[in-house]
Amino acid sequence: MALWVTHPLFWPGVLILLTIGLWATSALPEFITALLFFALAIITKVVPAQALFSGFASSAFWLVLSGFILGVAIRKTGLADRVAAMVSARLTGSWWQMVGCVVLLSYALAFVMPSNMGRIALLMPIVAAMAQRVGIEEGTRAWYGLALGVGFGTFQLSASILPANVPNMVMSGAAEGAWGIHLNYLPYLLLNGPLLGVLRGILMVVVICWLFPGKPRPPRQALALPPVSLAEKRLAGLLVAVLLLWLTEGWHGIGPAWVGLAAAVITLLPRVGCVTSDEFASGVNIRTCIYIAGILGLAAVVTLTGIGTLLGQALLKITPLDPQRPFVSFASLVGITTAMNFFMTANGVPALYSTMADSFASATGFPMLAVILIQVIGYSTPLLPYQASPIVVAMALGRVPARAGMTLCFALAAITWVIVLPLEYGWYRLLGML
Repeated sequence: MALWVTHPLFWPGVLILLTIGLWATSALPEFITALLFFALAIITKVVPAQALFSGFASSAFWLVLSGFILGVAIRKTGLADRVAAMVSARLTGSWWQMVGCVVLLSYALAFVMPSNMGRIALLMPIVAAMAQRVGIEEGTRAWYGLALGVGFGTFQLSASILPANVPNMVMSGAAEGAWGIHLNYLPYLLLNGPLLGVLRGILMVVVICWLFPGKPRPPRQALALPPVSLAEKRLAGLLVAVLLLWLTEGWHGIGPAWVGLAAAVITLLPRVGCVTSDEFASGVNIRTCIYIAGILGLAAVVTLTGIGTLLGQALLKITPLDPQRPFVSFASLVGITTAMNFFMTANGVPALYSTMADSFASATGFPMLAVILIQVIGYSTPLLPYQASPIVVAMALGRVPARAGMTLCFALAAITWVIVLPLEYGWYRLLGML
């Protein structure tokens, strides 16, 4: 026992398992688990403080914070109600239609807006207002379904579009840096769009409607909105500017998080903005921001301590990779990324997996490009909500309980493995990738 305790990876391993266990079981509120993780990690000195708290300096943290502030502004000015009125008048005729509308909006916006967190920040207040107009109250199972539709639609479906989420960009950078492989937009979309995007979106709508049934009533005409106010016009202009800056990031080089933060600050300025200090205190969920920083800190611990590398090597030894059984090898690579997702979360998986692509290619006989791209199926299919921070943010904004998020995670993962994965294998072969 003493040898285990003195091993350099003992305390990091215990800390990681404890944190993941508490998040998975919801034994403690997520932000308390994150604070406990920070406290134990800094006391045991598993990694340097600057790495442990790097999540607070990450763009994801600040984009989440600015998203909360912009969400408060969108709701307060009435802009959310106005957009929701236009949408709900046409796309809320049935529950299937309403859920499909939410999922479709989440996916379509990914083609023009590069940030998962930014899309969620814009969509959640609009979807909440749309739900209220058709009689779906927050805290009901129907509302949970709509909020989860935003979170899962934003994260899972955007994996089929190369520049639309963080894990994709990490994979692209790692593939180019380690192996000189450059991923192109259209071939990537052709490979992943039909099944991981369109088919999985359709299946997502079916599962949400089944697990979270709802019955929207026709929106009443009596809910007439007042004329457009000056505050709405100013906020709409600000959001248009934000969207344009997000779309032109490649030209000006300012990241989505910092654009969002600047916009959030403008909405807080006296006489210029529309969000007061009290509204900031009541409307901004600092608990979720701490949770996001904890997830990113956990990924840093896994990477810097070497546990991630050991995990990948161990999985390589026990996984049935065999050139004579290509489908088994294909499913096994997806399984490897799924297992890594428990420890490194979706943002961290591509950084480790991509560097091991040569070993996986040798063991399976697959081309290097195919090995690198197969991971998308795994890291875009979380088994628990904490593995994908955009889902966590959507759940927090919608006040969705952990049990509801985990139920949808399990259901979509099962459908992905049973239906989507075999079809993906056939699609890879049809396109000559394998």
